[in-house]
Amino acid sequence: MVEKEPVTVILSEKGWIRALKGHQEDLDKVQYKAGDGLFRAFRAQSTDKLVLFASNGKFFTLEASALPGGRGHGEPVRLMIDLEESSDIVELFVHRPGRKLLVASKEGNGFVVSEDEVVAQTRKGKQIMTVTGPDAAIACVAADGNRVATVGANRKMLIFGLEEVNELSRGRGVRLQKLRDGGLADVTVFRAEDGLRWQEGSRVRTFTDLAPWLGKRAQAGAIVPKGFPRANRFGMTGL
Repeated sequence: MVEKEPVTVILSEKGWIRALKGHQEDLDKVQYKAGDGLFRAFRAQSTDKLVLFASNGKFFTLEASALPGGRGHGEPVRLMIDLEESSDIVELFVHRPGRKLLVASKEGNGFVVSEDEVVAQTRKGKQIMTVTGPDAAIACVAADGNRVATVGANRKMLIFGLEEVNELSRGRGVRLQKLRDGGLADVTVFRAEDGLRWQEGSRVRTFTDLAPWLGKRAQAGAIVPKGFPRANRFGMTGL
């Protein structure tokens, strides 16, 4: 029986994972191996399941209670799951039963999937998104809203209704944005009435003049608004 206690999950850029006791406010003092740094940090409970999404389109499940403690640098998450070295970690988050997720690939395909469908029962994970050849999964965000915003490496952004995206249990999905060069860079889901938000560092900006980017799924979009991050990422996963 696992006792329910607050923890802060830390995943480094090179895939080392650990759980600090309590909900930490200041992570500036967290130490990493040379050349490594923070990838994801979030609050959880020791009884939570954690979901990891990889670039090969697979989802993996971890138990928060099984993570190494905060002393040292933790352990490589690849020791806990069967994720090949050629695949990258795309996202890590606390499992929320009943929630919907939007997954997307570099070629610009994507679909909505129930989070209940992605929970894996073994170390091998669960293949949810089909990616072949040079394609790779690049994003997993909470499908909490009524609008989807996509941005390509060409710095063109498109906004369309979430209802245009199919819900599947697995597959390749539908084309989200027409892309010629560089592929899809990021995707986010938001409520039109709240405006589109993006994050750069600790600063969050809300953008409400959406008309120039509104369209239908699979269109090319228009150049991003002034002030959009140079990294071509919204930085808002909702997870």
